[in-house]
Amino acid sequence: MYKQLYEMLLKSAEADKTKALLSLDLLSNKAAGIGDHSTDDYYKNAEQALQMLVDADDRIKTLNKYFNEGS
Repeated sequence: MYKQLYEMLLKSAEADKTKALLSLDLLSNKAAGIGDHSTDDYYKNAEQALQMLVDADDRIKTLNKYFNEGS
């Protein structure tokens, strides 16, 4: 895979992972994460953040497994 494409895809996945971890931290540890949302919104937001984390981890693992020539 073209190195710049690999790096772009990897950085995108890493950014999504960071966003997901931040969202989960806000939802679980900070009042700002809850705000004026209903509990249903709160649960949906937590599920979405978890799914983003899983997806990002999968993307990172796949890129490293198949396209990281240093491995």
